Amino acid sequence: MLPPYLKQGSLIGITCPAGYVSEERTTHAIKVLEEWGFRVRKGKTVGNEFHYFSGTDNERLDDLQEMMDDPEIDAIIMGRGGYGMSRIIDDLNFRGFKKHPKWICGFSDITVLHSHLLRHTGCASLHSPMCGAFKPETDTSDHILAFRAALTGMALPIQTETSIYNRQGEAKGILTGGNLAILAHLTGSASEVDTDGKILFIEDIGEHLYNADRLLLNLKRAGKLENLAALVVGGFTDMQDTERPFGQTIEQIIADKVADYSYPVCFDLPVGHQEVNYTLVLGTEYTLSVTGKGGTLKIA
Repeated sequence: MLPPYLKQGSLIGITCPAGYVSEERTTHAIKVLEEWGFRVRKGKTVGNEFHYFSGTDNERLDDLQEMMDDPEIDAIIMGRGGYGMSRIIDDLNFRGFKKHPKWICGFSDITVLHSHLLRHTGCASLHSPMCGAFKPETDTSDHILAFRAALTGMALPIQTETSIYNRQGEAKGILTGGNLAILAHLTGSASEVDTDGKILFIEDIGEHLYNADRLLLNLKRAGKLENLAALVVGGFTDMQDTERPFGQTIEQIIADKVADYSYPVCFDLPVGHQEVNYTLVLGTEYTLSVTGKGGTLKIA
């Protein structure tokens, strides 16, 4: 299911269902969204704080629920990720959302909501930049304009450079996934990602290499890597090693975990916790082509 695409005058809500975000961090995002021709409504959690979070669990739940239920809101952009979505996901009610589906936009901790949404409603959502990505120096950058294109139904193909770790081939399937640590965290829960026959996308930031190995082993042992149509690897930024080196790079760790399978694998997709973060339409069908010249991921 695809929510209606946005048009001039569409209303976008901004809420913070996880970590704290200051009002200042949303100011430029609102300015750009309004310049694009959209109306913007800030939720009560923007600028609100409760220890690490943008409010108590109930405050964050209520703010997100109100926006999901509001038939006038056409898209919801998250102020930031961090941590906190899994503390409220089981109390979200999707009845109003199913009647008036809208684009859920964000990444990182928002992987919880993306996965839960696809599993329980079949609705597509946007793995996309959040408010902090909007800066004066990025207003006309390709990845920010690609977010606008996705919101309005014109998502563009994403290209990657060649990698020695790529596995060539062609694949078609529903795109799913997101942050690796969150995907492993969701295993066995009501928000668990369904990967069978899917193109799985993964990315992460700041993990120790041994822990990335453990997270991938978790997915492999749970059968999440076995029946993929393909694997697409985004940014793995600020990876850390221990005093005694782990002995593999993150690329080698990932390649090792899928060595038993024959589906295409594409590395270095410009998506994730990095300056250049393109938008993916999770829950819709993509084609992936991986050749000696690199990869192309595009909506089928």
